[in-house]
Amino acid sequence: MTTTRLPLLKEDKPKKKMSRKITAILLLLFTALLAVIFFRSSISHITVIDFQGSKYSTSEELLSQSGIKIGGQFFAVSTKDVEESLLKLKTIKDVSVQKDFPGVITVKIEEFPAVAYELEQGGLLKAILSSGAAVPVNETGIAVEKPILTNWDPEDPNKAKLCQALASIPNELTSDISEIVPSPTLSFPDRIKLYTRSRFEVITAISLLKSKVSYLNQIIETEQPGLIKMLEADSYVPFQVVSDEEDVAQE
Repeated sequence: MTTTRLPLLKEDKPKKKMSRKITAILLLLFTALLAVIFFRSSISHITVIDFQGSKYSTSEELLSQSGIKIGGQFFAVSTKDVEESLLKLKTIKDVSVQKDFPGVITVKIEEFPAVAYELEQGGLLKAILSSGAAVPVNETGIAVEKPILTNWDPEDPNKAKLCQALASIPNELTSDISEIVPSPTLSFPDRIKLYTRSRFEVITAISLLKSKVSYLNQIIETEQPGLIKMLEADSYVPFQVVSDEEDVAQE
């Protein structure tokens, strides 16, 4: 008698691939849900914007130029983009942006220094920075050792060159200069006149100022007030002093 063996029934194996796929989808959905909750919460927003080192730009101007604002997305802020935007301002020489979670952005600003001042027709006093930018003088006050620029056209390229020249000269060498006016000639388109607090009148050129300023200070320290020329050659002529007797004789 022959016996017939029935095939064994295979046990159902768990569908590992399908379960892993479902798990991955659930994890993605859970992560997405957490991300939505996080980015909608106040912890992901900008809560503090601290501008440090700015004297010549208002917070409103800096905020507008930087593109950041209170309540904006903290993680959407690119420090590099903010720095590049702020450097477009003619008042700012250097800037660094730091982000501190949660929500704090610190902007450290280095501005171009003031090298002179200018009084506009309406009586508004402006500081002239080494970049050539003119900014209103606010509560920071003025530095008395800086010269006043008079009769300068705002579009005159020599004005910006003068500011650069002044910025490259140590303060102690320019502290006696009280006023600078343009005085161009065909030979010297960048010729200027300087008036000092010690009552000297000086004729020179912007392109020569840095190299000639030491001679100027030597004359001021050793001679009586007079006319100093510092162009191709240097010269000094004292102002003629009229005595009281001569005044009486002329009368």
